Amino acid sequence: MMLSEDKISHLSHVVFKGLVEKKLIEVIEEESDVRREIKRAIISELKIGEEIDSVVKKKLQSFSKKVFEGSTEWEVLYRKFFKEEEVRRGRAYG
Repeated sequence: MMLSEDKISHLSHVVFKGLVEKKLIEVIEEESDVRREIKRAIISELKIGEEIDSVVKKKLQSFSKKVFEGSTEWEVLYRKFFKEEEVRRGRAYG
């Protein structure tokens, strides 16, 4: 699920403020440049998540035995395959 531009902008402000308050970054550049990079990273991660979601759903739909979305079996398989795909893409560790 993609977030709206407003929500992503809000998140970038929250992340930026948290990083500055915890002294994890020292702002040398323009604040807007740093927030823009944070937004880019958020959008990139959301897109990867959507791609993984699509891959996993296609995989589940390809089963000869129908697994119905929303069922316990579907949910368990979805989480398993999602995690495997994240590991394959280097987003998580197995």
